[in-house]
Amino acid sequence: MKKRAVLLVNLGSPDSPSIPDVRKYLREFLMDGRVLDAPYPVRWAIVNLAILPTRPAQSAEAYHKIWTEEGSPLVATSHRLREKLEEQVGLMVKLAMRYQNPSIESAIEDLNQAGVDDLLVIPLFPHYAMSSFETAVARVREVAARIAPAISLTITPPYFDEPAYIRALAASAADYLKQDYDHLLFSFHGVPERHLKKSDPTRRHCLASSDCCLRPSPAHATCYRAQCFRTALAFMQTTGVPEKLCSVAFQSRLGRDPWLTPFTDVTLENLGRAGVKKVLVICPSFVSDCLETIEEIGLRGRETFLQAGGQSLTLIPCLNEHPLWVSALETIVSAWGIRARQSEPPASETRQAASAR
Repeated sequence: MKKRAVLLVNLGSPDSPSIPDVRKYLREFLMDGRVLDAPYPVRWAIVNLAILPTRPAQSAEAYHKIWTEEGSPLVATSHRLREKLEEQVGLMVKLAMRYQNPSIESAIEDLNQAGVDDLLVIPLFPHYAMSSFETAVARVREVAARIAPAISLTITPPYFDEPAYIRALAASAADYLKQDYDHLLFSFHGVPERHLKKSDPTRRHCLASSDCCLRPSPAHATCYRAQCFRTALAFMQTTGVPEKLCSVAFQSRLGRDPWLTPFTDVTLENLGRAGVKKVLVICPSFVSDCLETIEEIGLRGRETFLQAGGQSLTLIPCLNEHPLWVSALETIVSAWGIRARQSEPPASETRQAASAR
């Protein structure tokens, strides 16, 4: 009988809001070729000569605003999620961050020492993107091949419109949707347009037309933009929020290259100037509240909206440890366990094979 376990992988956070720790985090994050996908010499120059001299101090100030007694909200919440899922599934569940701690290396080492030989990897990214889902999966495969090559890996695919995920998302927003509001903004993390084109297996569909995300294509399996739209539509259908009250935007852009539009900060400013007074913002591409939700939307985004004439901006919290989110993850684990058991030979055959050896 194989020993099974689960590995949750999130993005990561600095170990502290100090400038040295933030610089260390940003260096690891931005030197990832799937995040800043320029040739290494160019990437090194951009990161070390253009970004790191000034950006760590700015980011450290932002991290100080959201830091808690438990540390980074993203890491602390992910730890609690891990504990609750482990209680539900009765298997070892480990947590790892793509960048910084707890590291993927330490998680794989612990799993290997525990004798795990069948591992379900759940990237905590609902949508496929080079700079999140793909890099996390690639790193897990690389580390596992080096440290524990005998461990069999099963990767959970993006779950952007899976019913259990959408139900959890809808339930987490239910109380906020009962409030008086004028507009619901879906704010997804932005990505460069070139990332979509690089991830397009057809090399000719993504961003080739204004309706590319509406026309069926194999490209949608790895198209971040199309998957974001699918999430927003599924959410509206599940909650009954009229489409005319909603819009989609993309946040957190970096650099001057073209990124997905419309931009969240520009959209919030335009909404305020257009006379919209009360806005709800939900960030479905993040499952844990973090710098990009608490500070970028909850603080800076709110200020942008109010200065443009709005009256209130309410940030709907991420899934975090919502019971239906834990249940959704449990459903993923249970389905994997059933498939794995069905593929195993009967115990009698296993014993006979062992005797023959």
